[in-house]
Amino acid sequence: MKSDRMRTVQLNVCDSEDVARAVDYVTTSLKDPQKGVWGLVNNAGVSTFGEVEFTSMDTYKEVAEVNLWGTIRTTKAFLPLIRRSKGRVVNISSMMGRMANPARSPYCITKFGVEAFSDCLRYEMRPHDVKVCIVEPGNFIAGTSLYSPERIQAIADKMWDELPEIVRRDYGRKYFDEQIAKMESYCSSGSSDTSPVIESIAHALMSTTPYTRYHPMDYYWWLRMQVMTHMPAAISDRLYIY
Repeated sequence: MKSDRMRTVQLNVCDSEDVARAVDYVTTSLKDPQKGVWGLVNNAGVSTFGEVEFTSMDTYKEVAEVNLWGTIRTTKAFLPLIRRSKGRVVNISSMMGRMANPARSPYCITKFGVEAFSDCLRYEMRPHDVKVCIVEPGNFIAGTSLYSPERIQAIADKMWDELPEIVRRDYGRKYFDEQIAKMESYCSSGSSDTSPVIESIAHALMSTTPYTRYHPMDYYWWLRMQVMTHMPAAISDRLYIY
């Protein structure tokens, strides 16, 4: 952080013109633009919660605009510079990019998309000696401050107010509040130490032979992900969902 070589630039990954300005800024900051840029880490992300019938289309679009389209937009913009250097693209996905979870469909959809985009890009970039890595963190909500009790309540209140009357009537406020309570419990869990994620990113950027996927998560979530991605859905559903 104290390096005199560090440069910072504010960037809105949802704005193509902003991304283009960032590329120009980086390019003009390089001693030799022809040699390119070594690494790009797509870390910008937002999250929300809510069952499918509780989630508005605007919410789906807002989450996707940052997590998925922002990753694709920024990668495409910087890829010529990365390709010149035979460098690295590191995309931050999630364990929820490998296994779905109730009440998290907006987030899961985008992270599943990041996984697919990263795999396709890895295949395409292999002839150019560009490595594409995916980091799939587990539950680090306690360490990221993505949610506070106040934010959870604000999201819940807005969600309830905007629900169609038929959905409110069929589910009822009691069920709705129970689901919000589950989310509050989940958001107070997880690790507050994000160093495993940072170490994974550093390895992906600097190792001679980086991994395709990194799994900075505790053993429970790692095992659950293996079960849900490798065993028949009838078994994993019974173990973890029903």
